[in-house]
This record gives sequence, C-alpha cells and structure tokens, in this order.
Amino acid sequence: MFNEFFSQLISIVLIINILLAFFVVFVERRDVGATWAWLMILFFIPIGGFILYLLFGRHLKHRNFYNLSAEERNYLRNAVDEQVEQLKDHQEFLLDRDIHHKYEQLMLINLQSSTSIITSDNNVELFHEGTDKFRTLFDDIREAKREINLQYYIIQRDDLGRKLRDVLVEKAKEGVKVRLLYDAIGSRTMSKSFFKELLEHGGEAEAFFPSFLKIINPRINNRNHRKLCIIDGKIGYIGGFNIGNEYLGKKKKFGYWRDTHFKITGSAVDHIQGRFILDWKQATKQDEIDITDIVFGDYEHTGTSAVQIVDSGPNSETEHIKNMYIKLIMSARNTIKIQTPYFIPDASFMDALKIALLSNIDVHIMIPNKPDHPFVYWATLAHAGELLKYGANIWIYEKGFMHAKTIVVDEEVSSVGTTNIDPRSFKLNFEVNAVVYDTKVAKELHELFLLDMKDSSLLTEERYAERSLWIKTKESVSRLLSPIL
Repeated sequence: MFNEFFSQLISIVLIINILLAFFVVFVERRDVGATWAWLMILFFIPIGGFILYLLFGRHLKHRNFYNLSAEERNYLRNAVDEQVEQLKDHQEFLLDRDIHHKYEQLMLINLQSSTSIITSDNNVELFHEGTDKFRTLFDDIREAKREINLQYYIIQRDDLGRKLRDVLVEKAKEGVKVRLLYDAIGSRTMSKSFFKELLEHGGEAEAFFPSFLKIINPRINNRNHRKLCIIDGKIGYIGGFNIGNEYLGKKKKFGYWRDTHFKITGSAVDHIQGRFILDWKQATKQDEIDITDIVFGDYEHTGTSAVQIVDSGPNSETEHIKNMYIKLIMSARNTIKIQTPYFIPDASFMDALKIALLSNIDVHIMIPNKPDHPFVYWATLAHAGELLKYGANIWIYEKGFMHAKTIVVDEEVSSVGTTNIDPRSFKLNFEVNAVVYDTKVAKELHELFLLDMKDSSLLTEERYAERSLWIKTKESVSRLLSPIL
C-alpha cells in the first residue's frame, strides 16, 4: 500500500515538474541562462524546486504595472517624444557641446526606454561617508516646510533608524506631510508599530510588497531596492546608503562602510519625485491619489549639471539600467572605472567590457574583500578573474565593505544609484540611478576612486592563479548559479 502511494506521489511530482519546466521554457521565455538554472533546480530538487520557483521564479506583469491612466501615459510619452525630436534636430541640452555630441545616443536610449527626461539646471553634491550623508540629510529634513517623501530598501530598528523616525515625528507634529516607504523583505524586522507616533500625527508609512504573517512573501524575489528622499520638491537624495548603523561603519562584521550617494537640487528632483510617486501608489493602492497634493519644484534653479533619472524593474520590458551601463561602456575612449559590491554580469555586459579592453580602454573594477553573501562573493571573484586575462585592473577594497554602485567614463559622465552589477538588480529588483553629464562630478568620482585604490590591493593573474582548489570549486558552483543569484 505504501509503495503504491509513494509511486503515485513520485508520478505527480514528475508531472508537476514537467508542466512547470514547460511553463518556464515556453511561456515565461526567460533568458537561456536563467532557464537552464531553473531546469536544473527542478531536476535535482523535485519538490523543493517547485516551492523555490513559486517564491523566487515568477515574473511580474509588464503591462501598466503602476496602473497609470491613459492621460498620464500620454503625458509621459509626449514629454519623451518632444525631447527625442529636439535631440534629432540637434538642440543641445548640455553646456559642453563635445560631451553632448559624444553621449547623445546614451541620452536617447535613456529617454526612449526609461522615459528619462533630461534636465540641465541641477547642482549635484557627492557623499561617500555615512556620517556626512546622514548629518546633511537630517539637517535638510529639519528644514522641511511642506513635505518629506522617503523610500529605503532597508530601515533598521537601531540607533539610526530611531533617529530618523524621531526627526520625522517632530516634522509631522509641525504639520509637514511625511510619507515613508520601506521594502518588506529588506526591512524584515520593521513593522508599523515602530512608526506608531508618526502615524498618530498624520504621517504615513507603508511596506512595499508586504509579507503575510511576517514570514511568507510571494514576491520574495522582486524587491524595491531604491533609496530616495525628496524634501519640499526641492532636494533629492539618491544612491546606495540605506538606514542602519552599519551604514555608519558601526557593525563589526563590515567595519568601515564605503558607499556613494548624490544630493541633487534642480529640475531632476521632479523626476526623482515621480519615481517615488509610482512606487507609493503601487504600495498604498492609492490609484486616485491627487497629484496636486505632491510638492514639485516650483523653485528657481541655478545649477549647470545635466541629469537623467533612469529606473528599471521586473515590470520593465527591457533591462533599462543594464542597457544604459553597456552603452556607457561602449562610449568610452580612454577610461572606465566601476565600483560595485557584486559583480555578476551576464554575457552581454562581459562582452562589452572585453571589447573595451581589447580596444585598449583602461578598465578598473573595484569589488569588496568582505562578503555579505557567500555565493554572490565567489561568483563576483570568478567573473572579475575572467577579465584579468584581457587586461582589466581588478581592485580588492580592503578598508571595509565596498557598497558603492558607480561607473565613471572618461572623467566626463557618471552614474550613481542603487543598481548592482548582477541579475538581481538588472532583472528582478526595482532600481534607480542618476546619470550625470558633468565633468566636475565625473572628475570628483574619478579622484575618489584613486583615493580608494590606496585602501585596495590589486588582483593580479599570478595572485588569482594561486587560489586553492576549494576556492576554485566554490567559484565554479557560484558561477553556475549566477543567473539566479
């Protein structure tokens, strides 16, 4: 009797696996690497693989994910079409004509794929240490007069998290409108009770893709990784810092925390605000939110930096930010400098870097020495090691944890944001970057990279070849799983 039941169970599992494999291959039409990775999981873990797929493997819908009205979609489309026509008519958005002409195609890609409007009246301030960034952020929050909108992947229930909450409570008591959006998985220890006093004074706090019973989340693989703050529609923050003591270098596991963040004033803040509004509407289901209740920048702008705010997510038809990175790499004539905590590029990204290296472009990539996710760390080392034979300069940051997500090309154009160089950021997470067409900002990031090199060691081909068999094995396994890491 038991043998018969067990045989029937095995048959059912096999049928489910075959049906699911058919769905993965022919219906979802993933890229080949991810398809084979999921097929391997289904084959080697028949029951567990099915559960893993339900939690990690499903796609989001692409069509009108944010439930925009026809009027809203037409407004965005018209704004994009207007700038596309202006670029085709050779109207210039950048003060530096040479840089404008060199990166005009990059502007067009960002416009047409991510509705990334070009604004050229911005001032951009760079932060690379948590103490400076949070001191300035809290000062700006305290000066808010009308509205504060914040969005973070991680908000910890620690000293920094409580400090943020308390300053927001004080502003809410003054009548300032406060909206706070956090990711349910990134901020897994967070609950609305933590914001009880804020809510009592008219503030709002919501979780993106919330979990059921605190432990079950059907969208565990599609997280909102964005870190934004918009104050009075006048100041916008965007970059890699989350809210937690580790971002101040107070966690022994990581030590010094090296990150990069922008503070922007100018018309680009409206577009940072626009990204926040979409996520806020999705999380709160406030489809009929009155856009006039949101503060936009009715201020005089005197900056000279051109900026595009580029976003991407699992709702996107294409991988906007990855495509932007590749186009930026292919635009290089002299140097490319990349800093990333995770370096797990797909074949197209690797090919772009290899082509740049074979074209005698000076490529520098900086990755951390301290892993926060073991499989991701070993996959990062494997991909970085592959580029050594092409002449890449691979720097291992030794001072602490390298969490910055930056790319600088030819000391002319730069990108800073939330996007790691891995499949999760390119395909699965909601991400956002600021692309800045300004030599002053690019040179500042370039100089910062040179400074970080003093706290890094160079990974040579000889050093890489000396790694143990055990490390090579971990790299091989991690690389095999890299399409779904």
